[in-house]
Amino acid sequence: MTKGIFITATGTDVGKTYTSALIVKSMRKMNINCGYYKPALSGAEILGDKIIPGDCAYVFKESGIDKNPMDYVSYVFKPAVSPHLAAEKENNPIKLEKIKNDFYRIKSEYDYLLVEGAGGIICPFNIEDNLILPDVIKALDLDIIIVASAELGTINSTVLTIEYARQKGINVKGVILNKYNSNSEMQRDNLRQIEHLTGVKVIATVKENDEYIDLEKIIPTFKEI
Repeated sequence: MTKGIFITATGTDVGKTYTSALIVKSMRKMNINCGYYKPALSGAEILGDKIIPGDCAYVFKESGIDKNPMDYVSYVFKPAVSPHLAAEKENNPIKLEKIKNDFYRIKSEYDYLLVEGAGGIICPFNIEDNLILPDVIKALDLDIIIVASAELGTINSTVLTIEYARQKGINVKGVILNKYNSNSEMQRDNLRQIEHLTGVKVIATVKENDEYIDLEKIIPTFKEI
């Protein structure tokens, strides 16, 4: 039985992909057969006549997965906009059934599978079908880890993200604080307040340029899928 977790965030450019790569890389370093999948990616890199799914390519490179990244992203769009708008621009609507089919195909290759979302948790995928990111998370029957910045403003954005997930019936397994500076009194307090206000544990912190992540509290968050 494969185990999986979904990585989302408090917003765009918070560090989901960097954190995802650290987790997959660290697990594979321990000889754990951990893979990666991303349902939708916009803002793909263009290299000559090739489209490169940058997030997936980065995770594969960092974690040493020698496979074609294009096979592990269901939808790859060129415009650097929300997936629903990118899909409209390229006339390639995002469909939940394709995401589910790709997910089940990919999870059969791994003992652990990390799935990374796009943007924050309220990310539209298909307006016509009323498909947003929480629908995908629930369809894949995954719990979530929320990546948040450790910097000023994170209490508000992290608490709101957790409460929204709960309203949608999504189980929050923990928070990872990115760009964490343990010498900062404010950031140490941010960590304490997030845990105090939500009851959700900060299961890891990531400093600038970290190459690995402490997996002690992360591996148990993966659930059987």
